[in-house]
Amino acid sequence: MEIQSVQEHTDFTIQIRWLILSRAVFGIILIISSLIFSLRENLSFFSEPFLSLYKIAAFILILSIFYLFHILRFNKKLFLAYFQTIIDTFIVTAIVFVTGSYDSVFNFLYLVVIIYSSMLLLQKGSLIIATISCLQYSILIELEFYNLITPFHSRVSFPGSLDENHIIYRIIIFIAACFAVAILSGILSLQLKAVQKDLKITQQHLKRVEKMAAMDEVISGIAHEIKNPLASLSGSIQLLREDTRSGSYEDKLMQIILRETDRLKTIVNDIRLFSKPHTGNVVEIKMAEMIEETVRLFLNDPEWKPSIHLQLNLDKDITILFDPTHFTQILWNLLKNAVQSINEKGEITIRLQSSRNNKVYLTIEDTGMGIQPKDSNHIFDPFFTTKPEGTGLGLSILHRLIDANNGMIDFESTPGKGTIFTVVFNKTSLKEK
Repeated sequence: MEIQSVQEHTDFTIQIRWLILSRAVFGIILIISSLIFSLRENLSFFSEPFLSLYKIAAFILILSIFYLFHILRFNKKLFLAYFQTIIDTFIVTAIVFVTGSYDSVFNFLYLVVIIYSSMLLLQKGSLIIATISCLQYSILIELEFYNLITPFHSRVSFPGSLDENHIIYRIIIFIAACFAVAILSGILSLQLKAVQKDLKITQQHLKRVEKMAAMDEVISGIAHEIKNPLASLSGSIQLLREDTRSGSYEDKLMQIILRETDRLKTIVNDIRLFSKPHTGNVVEIKMAEMIEETVRLFLNDPEWKPSIHLQLNLDKDITILFDPTHFTQILWNLLKNAVQSINEKGEITIRLQSSRNNKVYLTIEDTGMGIQPKDSNHIFDPFFTTKPEGTGLGLSILHRLIDANNGMIDFESTPGKGTIFTVVFNKTSLKEK
């Protein structure tokens, strides 16, 4: 399942708008440059190839207006991006044809289309556009070589000026250049997307850390003040039970008090863990083994639903320095949240992978109900919960545990489709310490 966050969807729409604007600007520049060139060369404004360039530029401007009109109404933004870039390759082919085909100075425009297609469509899209560009250019040159078409403006005449070997060599060089640009720009686009994702996670994480830091002292003080009276209350009730007949009405009331007192103690301990997480048991752990062990235990938990399909996609060789107890607690709670978000049938996918910048990414993806936009900014806040019996400390404690171990956590969610939690760890080992 592929979940695209609202922010990613908005960013993609903005990129398409910039592409449309850039295309319109190019159309205007094409008209102005043609006018200036024809004026300097004392040629008629309406002679070829200028007349054809005006028509192409007018088509580009009309197309840009059409795109702008439909961008907000058209929901399939990815299809629109592919459609635009493919049409652009045909526009470039038309420009190359009217300006000399084999001899045209506008051949570089194919590379421009490939570059911005990689920004929108990543490496897969740029390779598709490169293939389409190569096919169009090769067919164009072959048709010109066999005199099936004649460009308006060309200093090379076929046949005679160049033999077929030169044509084949030119096409091979062009294909190599297109695919080289597609591969390199695709790699750069993927790296840029990864950097942007890391930057977004870091920014959101730091905002939450600052927000939580302001609560630390207050929450820690409250927990300390509650702990002592709770201990006294629990001890007093237990002493009173010794003089109370077992099974009596008073004994049942005391059991209720003790049960709720234990619940309050658990909440106080959670608050203390939130305010001052202990990180003294850091060791080198093999993440894949820890994940598989935690999943095996979780599958036997009453929370687990047999109708949910669990999928693991783990890099077996990743190790990090982390508290094993904290790691198990983090994964357990994220799995628990994922299961609770799925009403009946669903799927949970756990992925573990590393990057070149020594970062490790653990993602827990579910097909549950998702998180509502109004709750997105508060799910890590202490005591915020949408569950009737929840304390609102689960995710906030996870956040503190991860932050205390120099990690980060973030999420993407689409209401009705699911949620992806991403935990970022530092890829280190004891040998590096």
